[in-house]
Amino acid sequence: MKNYDEMYAILSDIRSEEIVNEMKHYIHHGNVTIYEHCEHVARLCYDMNRSLKLNSDLRVLLVGAMLHDFYLYDWHRVDDGSHRLHGYRHAATACRNAKKYFDIDDKIYQVIYSHMWPLNLGRIPQSKEAWILCLSDKCVSLYETLRLRSAGQ
Repeated sequence: MKNYDEMYAILSDIRSEEIVNEMKHYIHHGNVTIYEHCEHVARLCYDMNRSLKLNSDLRVLLVGAMLHDFYLYDWHRVDDGSHRLHGYRHAATACRNAKKYFDIDDKIYQVIYSHMWPLNLGRIPQSKEAWILCLSDKCVSLYETLRLRSAGQ
């Protein structure tokens, strides 16, 4: 089993916040909560950075990963239509929430804002950290979705 002590030390303040723990109440893929998804993405970002010796800024990378889907709603639910374009809009919502609750810097903002590239064509990742998050999110999302389908859910 891998040791994620360094990762969890960087994320300890964020993970202990009540508002972040609200992500545990919203499903993302199958039966995976948004919180779990963000943790899976953070772990893959951490692993990718370490194993490929990418030497990225771990604080920027991991905080961005933990908050990249910090939108605090269930996009699966039928509503007034505000979630209809979730894939295109949720990164901006996550950025607004991250700024509001954590006063993130511009580097972390950009990492979160661009994580849905290429769906959001104009939001090309601008840093190594943003590229790592973008790729990690795609890999984790694909795994969670395929696992969902193979389980017959």
